[in-house]
Amino acid sequence: MASGEGPLHIVTPTIYSMPLSKLTGYDVYLKLENLQIPGSFKIRGIGNLIKKASQHGCKKIVCSSGANVVLAAAYAAKTLGIPATIVLPQSTPGFVIDKLRNEYGAEVLLHGKVLDDSHNFAAEMAKDSDCLFVHPYDHPDIWEGHSSMIEEAAQQMPCKPDVIIVSVGGGGLLNGVMMGMKKVGWSDVTCIAMETIGADCLNVSLKAGKIVTLPDITSIACLGALSPSAKTFELAQSYEKFHSAVVEDKEAVSACVRFADDHKMLVEPACGASLAAMYETIIQDLQSSGKLGDVKSALVIVCGAGSATLEQLQAWRDMFNL
Repeated sequence: MASGEGPLHIVTPTIYSMPLSKLTGYDVYLKLENLQIPGSFKIRGIGNLIKKASQHGCKKIVCSSGANVVLAAAYAAKTLGIPATIVLPQSTPGFVIDKLRNEYGAEVLLHGKVLDDSHNFAAEMAKDSDCLFVHPYDHPDIWEGHSSMIEEAAQQMPCKPDVIIVSVGGGGLLNGVMMGMKKVGWSDVTCIAMETIGADCLNVSLKAGKIVTLPDITSIACLGALSPSAKTFELAQSYEKFHSAVVEDKEAVSACVRFADDHKMLVEPACGASLAAMYETIIQDLQSSGKLGDVKSALVIVCGAGSATLEQLQAWRDMFNL
């Protein structure tokens, strides 16, 4: 178990992908956030948030969100010696509940049929002054934590990338990536934000010119936010070299399957959305439309695998006849 003295995340490698470089014709580097102990990049931001709160008197945490968020929150709380209560809908997979309870020692409460029910119940529980309600993405301490992955990548890569590809849910990861880009002097690097159709709140908002709330999440990818954070929308609108792109669930799952074959790693469809930018024609489409110039190198944020299982990936593979 990591110590609570330093950062709660580990320094992950940035590797050169020979299969993807051969496929695309340019150098592709992968920031392997799927190797974080709780399974995703979330520990960077969530860990930073909880650690700062503990330093200011927080005695317990309550969290209700997707698997990657609650796993990161429970792991951070255990590392810091803070009690954690995780509220989840009754449909939550058993392996997530077991991991929370048995590995991270969290109290797990099952409430409601959908996450909104759990979220509202958890918010009521967290009204004590010494309790932190952990938001999944919309907090400056979360963005600050996520920015550290770009600082690491800048030291690990042999060159500045021409483009960075990142998945977007509510925007916490994107905010952190763009903050990190500014810190390391990469503000002239193109940033491509990837979403799946049915969980594409940022893409829909940018097209509408205002923040839009989706009526529902219809994608299997656990990107999960009905609307992007205000900071995400602001950054996306103001950054000159920003592009938003979407793929179908089938393309995201196909990317997960092909990535498993290429790199012997299991990731989830939310991560597959970013990888699909390499396996599909996202880059070429942007270039042919005049929105993107020559690409000699790309950095892909391999954001996570906390909720990925071989059984589930096989089920999705069968669903799409891949």
